[in-house]
Amino acid sequence: MLQRLSVAFVALIGIVALAFAWVAPGAPSPAHLTASGQADTGFRIENGRLVDAAGNDFVMRGVNHAHTWYPQETGSLADIKSLGANTVRVVLSSGDRWTENGVADVAAVVADCKANRLICVLEVHDTTGYGEQAGAATLDQAVDYWVRVQSALHGEEDHVLVNIGNEPYGNDQRTVSNWAADTSAAIDRLRDAGFHHTLVVDAPNWGQDWSHTMRDGAASVFASDPDANTVFSIHMYGVYAQESTVVGYLEHFVDAGLPLIVGEFGFDHSDGNPDEDAILSHTRRLGLGYLGWSWSGNSGGVEYLDLVEDFDVNRLTPWGERLFQGPDGIAETSVEAPVYGDGEPTEEPTEEPTEGPTEGPGEGDCEAVYTISQEWSGGFRADVTVTAITDLNGWTVTWTHAPGRHVAHAWNAEVTADGANVTATHLPYNGTLAAGRSTTFGFIGTGEGSPQVPALTCVS
Repeated sequence: MLQRLSVAFVALIGIVALAFAWVAPGAPSPAHLTASGQADTGFRIENGRLVDAAGNDFVMRGVNHAHTWYPQETGSLADIKSLGANTVRVVLSSGDRWTENGVADVAAVVADCKANRLICVLEVHDTTGYGEQAGAATLDQAVDYWVRVQSALHGEEDHVLVNIGNEPYGNDQRTVSNWAADTSAAIDRLRDAGFHHTLVVDAPNWGQDWSHTMRDGAASVFASDPDANTVFSIHMYGVYAQESTVVGYLEHFVDAGLPLIVGEFGFDHSDGNPDEDAILSHTRRLGLGYLGWSWSGNSGGVEYLDLVEDFDVNRLTPWGERLFQGPDGIAETSVEAPVYGDGEPTEEPTEEPTEGPTEGPGEGDCEAVYTISQEWSGGFRADVTVTAITDLNGWTVTWTHAPGRHVAHAWNAEVTADGANVTATHLPYNGTLAAGRSTTFGFIGTGEGSPQVPALTCVS
């Protein structure tokens, strides 16, 4: 998005009339698509889901950071991580509109992401609004840039996703109509150049796809990727003012078996008031990633989209408080990428968690391991990893909490309680697991005193 901030602010206003006139057409969904990524290492797509090299589901929870305009803010990634994010989308420039971020700079960004145990989504911003924004670069020019900095990304498929070009078209329908062909061509060029990273492709219409060009063309673009390793990114601003619009767009991709993230969104915008509560709630329900815009440094009349004031982690704005600390926000739902190993709790529990469940898995189909990852006065966070011993078409984990313990909020599972007896059941997107594969769910618990690790039972 922004900066484009001041440069593209005027151009963005043009979407206002279209946003409020937009009506979802009743076109039928494309056939369900099940794909399996081809890469042996790194992130890949399985059954429409983003998974890591070990097959673990990974759901992005993070923010955008405008590195190319604020390269001096070297502490930002550590600050973003400290608030619970597992991913950061980093703004880079190909040199077509702003100063190019060269090989050394990109390598330093990747190293910073890894040092802070964040997954990097790197994007070229110069393509923003092509066909409508003067000076915007083409996707072909963006590929030229990725090839120039390829040495900084070689071997980083476990830690880096390549977002080919930000919001690559404005609202000019003549250029927007080329989105699918141009995007497939860009993917082909990157694969031919030796890129085997997961690729992220943005929607046209300044990222908002009100014309449904990406929605309707995504299946053909995904099929064109020889690695079957492409994720689609929608940016949700004023077009997504209604919960029904948010739900309809997200569910279309899930129903079609196509991978999707919300690569940008805000709580307000110059083109309308997006429903951030619906975006947060339904991405959680569907197990989709989201990346809020943006850490700090916005201008051009959209300064209210800063998550912190003046890059100060101790000065959260109302938008920052909502995204990081509110319901369905980052603190509640973020799970660190498994490539970094087990995350350390922010405070040590008074008793060490057991190495595994004290009871064996039910019927030998699956096992579940419960880890207390955070503690604070009156509450805690627990993560449960379910691993299939045989192929599963669904799983259920049960345990009994100590007296006075309650589950306040859960993610990546349907969690219910009957007194102290708790049952967690898979959701539609993470119930099917091949033998040896894992998925993780978690919850926020309440109650005084140090939480104990209960005995777990896992059955299919």
